[in-house]
Amino acid sequence: MHYRQLGDSELRVSELCLGTMTFGEQNTLEDARAQLDYAFDAGINFIDAAEMYPVPTRAETQGRTESYVGEWLSQRPRDKVIVATKIAGPGRPIPWVRGGSLAINRANVRRAVEDSLRRLRTDYIDLYQIHWPDRYVPQFGATAYDPANERSSTPIAEQLAAFAEVIRDGKVRYFGLSNETAWGVAQWSRVAAQLGLPRPVSIQNAYSLVNRTFDAALAEASRREDVPLLAYSPLAFGLLTGKYLGGPPPGSRLARFETFGQRYRKPNVDEAVQAYVKLARAHGLSPASLALAFVRSRWFVASTILGATTVEQLEENVKSAGVVLDEQVLVQIEQIHARYPNPAP
Repeated sequence: MHYRQLGDSELRVSELCLGTMTFGEQNTLEDARAQLDYAFDAGINFIDAAEMYPVPTRAETQGRTESYVGEWLSQRPRDKVIVATKIAGPGRPIPWVRGGSLAINRANVRRAVEDSLRRLRTDYIDLYQIHWPDRYVPQFGATAYDPANERSSTPIAEQLAAFAEVIRDGKVRYFGLSNETAWGVAQWSRVAAQLGLPRPVSIQNAYSLVNRTFDAALAEASRREDVPLLAYSPLAFGLLTGKYLGGPPPGSRLARFETFGQRYRKPNVDEAVQAYVKLARAHGLSPASLALAFVRSRWFVASTILGATTVEQLEENVKSAGVVLDEQVLVQIEQIHARYPNPAP
């Protein structure tokens, strides 16, 4: 397992990160323990959660993921694990989180941090992320910015001051962005420098063979502002394993939650997936290994977030850390990408 530094922070994270959004919905506490044990023993020192998890988010289960992680974390040496979690933002129908008070302001940041610390059974959070921007941006499958959707939002300077306060109090070590835009990365960095406040050290956005929108403006912002990518959904909800080509298997995420993952039900997604699956098999690779090795190879990716519902799936995904794609495979990936550019943005 290789380790990479997050921006200008002291955090050195494993190149693979264990995502936990299924803990408490598709995975029991025993399942979660098994995954966390396997990941930790394999050299993964980085765990990603969120206050709204598990997903699909429900009032009955919200916060359960962090509680499962916290139960496991209490039995491990705290300084050997880098724990990331997220604060939910406004604009989504989740009234059970803080009674619907979701602005990224001082009061909500302090309350959300305290709630996450309690569930995680820890005194500090290594990386605290804004799950999605306080302001309006197109996200989660929407791609066109529409000024008509603008809403009032907390100024970035005020959000920064709130994060600076919990960092100063020792409750958070560093903060990061998620589902953010290139303009947002630049603004956060500029305002932080202007006010002498902590800068974001990472950005967590979707990235996969079928969603490479990060390659353009966001990649430039990532490099110039030193805000590396934590790539989520590298297997595109499991589509890039090939298991959905004959329709959703019984018990799979898309079979259980039909309205979930709409960004992966767009034109050319299946055609692109078929092409990548065929390419993987032609080179003696599993489709999952090809997809994960590609994401891991990108210069702007600090860590690739794995989401599995079984230890067996996780084992295969972790083994992909030993796969290095040669130039021929990379060229063929670009050829497929040219035919089916970003079908699932």
